Amino acid sequence: MNKSGLIEALQKEAGISKAKAEGVIDIFFDAMSDALAKGERVEIRSFCSMFAKNYKGYIGRNPKTGAPVEIPQKKLPFFKCGKELKERVDY
Repeated sequence: MNKSGLIEALQKEAGISKAKAEGVIDIFFDAMSDALAKGERVEIRSFCSMFAKNYKGYIGRNPKTGAPVEIPQKKLPFFKCGKELKERVDY
């Protein structure tokens, strides 16, 4: 399922227009993205939790030339599956 699939499911389930459903989904994803960018944790009970994880910089290697390359530190989103979702998927 992708974003348009979510929009269609919300439209059907809530009985609202496609434009309103798209607006709700956009607000939902924007709020989650903003929270992660601020370093906040996003938790949806029984589904998942997400947070931005800090990774240190390190010296990597260019696979083509073998030359050392400095990789800067970065933050990446980390997804942790909830217990109920895990059980539902692995039924």
